[in-house]
Amino acid sequence: MQTWKPGNMLYPVPAVMVSCCDKNGNTNIFTAAWTGTVCSDPAMVYISVRPSRYSYKMIEETKEFVINLTTDSLAQATDFVGVRSGRDIDKWKACGLTQAEASKVKAPLIKESPVNIECKVTQIIKLGSHDMFLAEVLAVDVDEKYIDKKGSLNLKAAGLMAYSHGRYFSLGKQLGKFGFSVKKNKGKTKNKNKK
Repeated sequence: MQTWKPGNMLYPVPAVMVSCCDKNGNTNIFTAAWTGTVCSDPAMVYISVRPSRYSYKMIEETKEFVINLTTDSLAQATDFVGVRSGRDIDKWKACGLTQAEASKVKAPLIKESPVNIECKVTQIIKLGSHDMFLAEVLAVDVDEKYIDKKGSLNLKAAGLMAYSHGRYFSLGKQLGKFGFSVKKNKGKTKNKNKK
């Protein structure tokens, strides 16, 4: 085993597109992998953003953003909005993405995303290379084509993707369901002594 210097090796992580706007209505999208759940009650998330990013000032100004989940079909757009700057190009137009109105924040949703998480910043934590925008989730918008007949969200059908050590991956085979390791088999008893 090798020991490396300290680094961010917690993989895989989500590869999301974050949409935001400033007070004048100018909008932008960027890719964030440093994002995640913070709390379930109240529902809270975070994104970590370099202060030099074009979108940083927008979020700092409005205290709002939207986390848009990404899919296999959005892989190219996800990468593009992460390597190009909104200072130089209209990423919406370049990627053929559609702005949709959010229900609780002024930042737009990405219509092509299966799930959009509307967020209100509660705290900005200055950390080093990135600042963390800690935010409360105000609403979650879900594409109805991923709602099954029972009213459950079927994200497996969306073809979600993740980011791992500089590469994007499609999420595929399900290995289990929450709690499967302790679930008892209904109607079956296992007794190795019976023949």
